Amino acid sequence: MIGITHFETFLIAGILLNITPGNDTIFILTRSIAHGQKAGIMSVLGISTGSLIHTIFAALGLSIIVAQSVLLFHLLKYAGAAYLLYMGYKMLTEKTLLNTERAAAVKTNDHLRIYKDGVFTNVLNPKVALFFIAFLPQFIDPTVKNTVWPFLVLGITFTITGALWCLFLAIFASGIFAKLKENKQISGYINKICGAVFIGLGLKVAI
Repeated sequence: MIGITHFETFLIAGILLNITPGNDTIFILTRSIAHGQKAGIMSVLGISTGSLIHTIFAALGLSIIVAQSVLLFHLLKYAGAAYLLYMGYKMLTEKTLLNTERAAAVKTNDHLRIYKDGVFTNVLNPKVALFFIAFLPQFIDPTVKNTVWPFLVLGITFTITGALWCLFLAIFASGIFAKLKENKQISGYINKICGAVFIGLGLKVAI
């Protein structure tokens, strides 16, 4: 493949990295368990969109600017942490029970909000930007003058394999939602638990 070396190795390494649990995985699982399969799928699409944005940034060299600027790095870091804390607070204070009525009442706007949450949490994570500019170049031919195309191919490949794995997780987690939504005693605590997880993620990112 033009401009790309050891693509098979990259594919295997990418899959292994994608199935390693991280912040994105937790985000998708919590959304799927708290709001069902459609919400889980929208969260996967949001995370994948964020990954594609990072791919474009890395291809154009913008991620290198972030990596070299301590100020920009920390601004993105704390913005991402604040957003996670905000989502956690919203879920902790939401009074609606996780039941059949709530699942049926979820509107398109709610799914769009979940999609945007996925995009923001991924884009505002500077560690993802650093990952792309550190990992992808290992599989780009150093003799190639124009690295934009190889960056895009590798980034899109990584995003697709990650999306497939995350869709599996979303469907699996939404099965838990389907079993719990009828139990009001348990379902009343689901949002609280998920909210606490987001707050924990926010603190983890900030620290």
